[in-house]
Amino acid sequence: MVTRNAGIDFAGGALVYPGGKTNPEDLTPETAAYCDGNDDLDISEIGSRVCGIRETFEEAGFLLAREKNTGMLINRERCLSIGAAYREPIRRGKASMKDLASNEHLTLACDLLVPFAHWITPSISPKRYDTWFYLAEAPEGQLGSHDNSETVASLWINPDQALAGAENKIYNIVFATRMNLRKLGKSDNVKLAMNLAQANKVITVEPEVINENNNITFRIPQEAGYDIEQETETVGPAVAFYASG
Repeated sequence: MVTRNAGIDFAGGALVYPGGKTNPEDLTPETAAYCDGNDDLDISEIGSRVCGIRETFEEAGFLLAREKNTGMLINRERCLSIGAAYREPIRRGKASMKDLASNEHLTLACDLLVPFAHWITPSISPKRYDTWFYLAEAPEGQLGSHDNSETVASLWINPDQALAGAENKIYNIVFATRMNLRKLGKSDNVKLAMNLAQANKVITVEPEVINENNNITFRIPQEAGYDIEQETETVGPAVAFYASG
């Protein structure tokens, strides 16, 4: 997981999964041509997966990509070399994942991403996001690192540790991330988590938000797989007012 720069307007300073907005370049047929496993996916789904690969590369330094001539996932040395050449240009919008794949003779391993959750920001939010969460196993040997720009820290942590850290005010973890940590924590390892995700239909979650007496209650569908239907947070008056619109 990575810690977002405190200066970012949405979830600044929070411990999050790598991620971000889909770019127009993620959604083009030209980019899709470099994606593995795109035969059964529409361009929107391909674009979401390209975005996931790109943001994980930008923010965390892992690159889910294969050598075009061998079909093997890139190794540590290649990831570091490509990262040195492309992470910053891609972050700044000076290069795209298509550019990277074309120039480095790679394919993007979109087939390795398993849909895990789909959340839409509550209707009362001043900024709204339609977010897909994916699971993928970290490529063997790749080390990963935060970018010291959008992300200022990074760590490997299991779901229970992260949730305990949030409970003890060690980490700032927003509601959607907490719920997905809870869901992920049902599995003891990556393989089990991915098998469970593949076996279950993803239910879209758009939380209902109720603000009363400086308490914010989030309600989510029971069938979404989080084992709870609501959670209440106590917040200060200014935050409660902001959350109420």
